[in-house]
Amino acid sequence: MSEQYHYAVVGAGRQGVAAAYDMVKWGHAASVLLADMNGDLATRAAERINNLIGHKVASAAQIDTRDYSALVELLKPIDVFLCAVPFVFILDCTRAAIEARASMVDLGGHTDTALKQLAMNDAACAAGITVVPDCGMGPGMNNTLGVYTIEQLQMHNAIPREVRLWDGGLPQSPPEPWGYQCSFYINGLTNEYDGQAIVLRDGVVTPVDALTELETIEFEGVGRLEAFVTSGGTSTVPYTCEGILQVYENKTLRYPGHYHQFKAFKELGLFREEPLSVAPGLTISPRQVYHTLLGPSIEAERVIDICLMRAKGTGEKDGKDISLVIDLIDRYDEVTGFTAMERLTGWHAAIMAQFIARREIPPGVWTLEKAIPATRFLAEVRRRGFQITETWEE
Repeated sequence: MSEQYHYAVVGAGRQGVAAAYDMVKWGHAASVLLADMNGDLATRAAERINNLIGHKVASAAQIDTRDYSALVELLKPIDVFLCAVPFVFILDCTRAAIEARASMVDLGGHTDTALKQLAMNDAACAAGITVVPDCGMGPGMNNTLGVYTIEQLQMHNAIPREVRLWDGGLPQSPPEPWGYQCSFYINGLTNEYDGQAIVLRDGVVTPVDALTELETIEFEGVGRLEAFVTSGGTSTVPYTCEGILQVYENKTLRYPGHYHQFKAFKELGLFREEPLSVAPGLTISPRQVYHTLLGPSIEAERVIDICLMRAKGTGEKDGKDISLVIDLIDRYDEVTGFTAMERLTGWHAAIMAQFIARREIPPGVWTLEKAIPATRFLAEVRRRGFQITETWEE
């Protein structure tokens, strides 16, 4: 009988529940603990997992990650856990993981935080645990696809030069007038649109403003989409590949018209957090007003969605360019009720957690691109039935 493992998910929201399901279904789970500040939410999440699996394997706990001592005690019996809380709590969760000697993956999305986690490598090694940040969909699965193209180019005796990524989650039936819905809070969307992306240009790590560099791209069966720069998606890969690749970049996919709508909101000043004086003695935060007005129109408890991802790696072989294009398309799963976004985010993190549980990644803090070969990782993704196509272009 295979060894069994004790998993946990700290943050029992949508992506966390999807991750817990994958841990149980594929990860030889003896148990999975779903912990959240909202105890009722954690209980419902555990019940959902048990109902989907058909036996009791998930349990629930109430935890406030700001209570450091309680978090350490919660984690002590755990082999590996997913930190699925906002990025502002990730560093404390990493410290708690080290003290509890529990390995960890997270959904991340904030590159500066991931770089600070890497500085904890010695402490993680001393504790005998493994930590891998930025393991969601983007950052996460997108970079796994990008690194996969690098590995495949090298296997075909080509010298990799450029990697370009595109990804996005969209409603299958876009509501008017916005043409967009999100199953997460609008603040996360605004952060993606208001920051800077870290990319490689001419072989040098370069910041690029979000909501810039609009282009169009076609997906078979979906049609023409917009693509533009947003922040956070490339994670640490540009730093890892500086001096190796000339280009590494990521763009977000949306239905036509979205870019100019949200660009107008940004240029109007609605993304600003600083209070604005609107009358004597009255100040407001433009971002807060913006979220209050727009949030109810685009936030949805459940989105019947489609997620699209593309990575194009280009290199040189025998003096000629050669490219690999890999597409991954996923849709809302009516059997489990998981959205494509939940599957691609939560399951990617769960796959990494399972590699750690099986001790296939040594102790320390590892970037995703160094933790496990992408070719090995994609084999696990394919086992789960994701629709992936590969096309070579010369």
